[in-house]
Amino acid sequence: MNSVGEECTEMKREYDQCFNRWFSERFLRGEGGADPCRDLFRGYRECVQKAIKEKDIPIEGLEFMGPSKEKPQSSS
Repeated sequence: MNSVGEECTEMKREYDQCFNRWFSERFLRGEGGADPCRDLFRGYRECVQKAIKEKDIPIEGLEFMGPSKEKPQSSS
């Protein structure tokens, strides 16, 4: 699957490969440790954020790019 920004697709591929390797070869075997893909993810995230701004894609209400500062209100 391509990224939201064509220029980010290669970064996404590299991150996906790194994560999948770490997940299957280390995490699932109980050897989690530090995330070796952190820097790849940060670079990819910055690229996606830039592409979203450049393409003027509305993202209000989405919390996929980082932790939420507010907890969603539950409906009673």
